[in-house]
Amino acid sequence: MSDDARWGKHQETWRAERLEPALERAPERRARFITQSGVEIDRVYTPADLADPANDPDAGRPRYRFSPADGGSPGWDHIDDLGLPGEPPFTRGIHPTGHRGRLWTMRMFAGFGTAEDTNQRFKKLIAAGGTGLSIAYDMPTLYGYDHDEPMAEGEFGTCGVAVSSLADMEILLDGLPVGDISTSMTINSPAAMIWAMYITAAEKAGVPRAQLTGTLQNDILKEFIAQKEYIFPPAPSLKLVTDTVEWGTRELPRWNTISISGYHIREAGSTAVQELAFTIADGIAYVEDALARGMRFDDFAPRLSFFFNSHNDFFEEIAKFRAARRIWYKLCRERFGAENERSTWMRFHTQTAGVSLTAQQPLNNLTRVAIQALAGVLGGTQSLHTDAYDEAWAVPSEEAALLALRQQQIIAEESGAANTVDPLAGSYFVETLTNQTEQRAWEYLARIDQMGGMVKALEAGYPQAEIADAAYEQQRELEAHEREIVGVTKHVDPDEELRIPLLEISEAQERRHLDRLARVRAERDAEGHAAAMRRLEDEARRGDVNLMPAIMAAVEAYATIGEMCGVLRRVYGEYREPLAV
Repeated sequence: MSDDARWGKHQETWRAERLEPALERAPERRARFITQSGVEIDRVYTPADLADPANDPDAGRPRYRFSPADGGSPGWDHIDDLGLPGEPPFTRGIHPTGHRGRLWTMRMFAGFGTAEDTNQRFKKLIAAGGTGLSIAYDMPTLYGYDHDEPMAEGEFGTCGVAVSSLADMEILLDGLPVGDISTSMTINSPAAMIWAMYITAAEKAGVPRAQLTGTLQNDILKEFIAQKEYIFPPAPSLKLVTDTVEWGTRELPRWNTISISGYHIREAGSTAVQELAFTIADGIAYVEDALARGMRFDDFAPRLSFFFNSHNDFFEEIAKFRAARRIWYKLCRERFGAENERSTWMRFHTQTAGVSLTAQQPLNNLTRVAIQALAGVLGGTQSLHTDAYDEAWAVPSEEAALLALRQQQIIAEESGAANTVDPLAGSYFVETLTNQTEQRAWEYLARIDQMGGMVKALEAGYPQAEIADAAYEQQRELEAHEREIVGVTKHVDPDEELRIPLLEISEAQERRHLDRLARVRAERDAEGHAAAMRRLEDEARRGDVNLMPAIMAAVEAYATIGEMCGVLRRVYGEYREPLAV
């Protein structure tokens, strides 16, 4: 009897003698089990789930090895589709030793109130063992306003640090080892200006720009899709991104000039599959814009990075990370003609799911974050941020931020999760789910290509509508108790009282910042500032000039974020999203 026949008989016997009697004694908890993306989960997975349907007549659904070149050929091969760590298609990770050789960067997100306060928080996180910085900016900074403008009223420092000029950035970085530690900055529309402030402040502190390492989020397409923190229309916004990629490739060889982000797409309500597909579609758009400018793919691609959410569905998140590397590898080889293997690596940062945190029973969030962080580690992330348990209420307190860092350190040092590379490889379930995730993502990518690419798709409202439908479905499932949230829809504590300390931003902190802003305007070289602003406007109006040198000159002249964005608002206009019909 062949192995296949023997296995088939064994399954039949198991089903008749064990499964069916068990179901008669106690039915399963639900009629359907699905992932957060709606993928049907089988009771058990076997080698047949990875078999070629042509050789598996009893297969209940198609299995695919998808590729942009072949359109999706059936079958799964443990060398071609799985391989070993550090070799194409990088399903098992981009490095042969994974986290055995180097742990992920523990990059804790921080930013609140003034530059002085945030600087002190960073120093404490580094002293506690943090290995990377991640700067959160407040709403006025994110929207390109100075903090004394009417549009900024009431928003000072509530969700990040206030940065109006180079003077703030100098204080923010004071005494921090920016030459030895990498920094990530969550900034998009005014990313070029904030990055210029960071570079200039580091150079004034004696650190040459070529030595700086870090990541600029700088992903404007996802703002139009999900987070809505845009300023300018799509075309000039995309130009600014490509300006930073082009200039950074020459000037800062160790810096990731863009972090192509699915995180906020997921926070807006997308499924894991949508997050993956729309993120990669954004990546394609950025690559194509850089190529259209005349850049060579292998010159800039190694410094592209990605940013993903890690949500509650443990195995689906791991499958998403593994599928992401495989898809990006195939795209880089087959669509963009990568010659340098490093250009095909998908390097990504992971943050646990802020949207999953609950204000009810907030200590439960410690468990959620630990599960999500472990999924990121097992999925092979290069860096990781863990949310604090009190973030559903406010900017994290110092104690909560430290506990979030300790969660990563316990996973790294005590769990054994970092002791082997891709420990879930070969799991029939994980490999099948990875294949299904890849297949569904390719289907989305094909639709977006048919629409003319991601810019055309977002202008037509396609990804926005898909995310809205997914968010609606998730809410419907919660209200129907098809899904549950502990402490919110199930196991509710009616007598719960909030007993966690909350961080508050004082009027004194705001006054300190506004006083410094006024001093900067009064004390800077007025003539040099005016000349820098004229240059920025002239070059923006020309349209064919990389604006980074002009932005650097304006920053060095202590131009404020509001002044620089104000110039570009005059040139480019402000974007207003069309009303849904």
